[in-house]
Amino acid sequence: MRTIRRQDRLLGQEEALELLRHGEYGFLAMVNADGGGYGVPLSYVYEDGIVYFHCAPQGHKLDNLALDDRMTFTVVGATKVICGGFTTAYQSVMLFGRVRLVQDDRERFEALERLGTKYNPGFEEVAKKYIRGSFARTAVLRFDVEAMSAKAKKV
Repeated sequence: MRTIRRQDRLLGQEEALELLRHGEYGFLAMVNADGGGYGVPLSYVYEDGIVYFHCAPQGHKLDNLALDDRMTFTVVGATKVICGGFTTAYQSVMLFGRVRLVQDDRERFEALERLGTKYNPGFEEVAKKYIRGSFARTAVLRFDVEAMSAKAKKV
């Protein structure tokens, strides 16, 4: 990985992990079969160096994954345009790693439970029922983080 040019904007490890744990959504970037880029915003859950996403059992993400498992995932936290200052306050974390389709049903179910808890706190039992009903038509992707880069501009 290239060294971040603006070292004064590096986000500390704990701040970066906090952003990953509580971010609303992230952006998964990968390469298409024709060599072009493909990116998609996704809901996600992060825990202990692993990011989980869910998707349909067929589609563009899975087609691209079959060609190349190297991907990046970016989460952007709070932003604020500084009007007249020609800048933006922000915080972001970019992950580099490899993605695989989760085959183990127990890991799939637990990942979906974590997603349900993150996005629907207080509705865990309802989420489990929903997960059981859609389990056969839901794929889970696992992003294993190999490197992380996080920065922020505070104003």
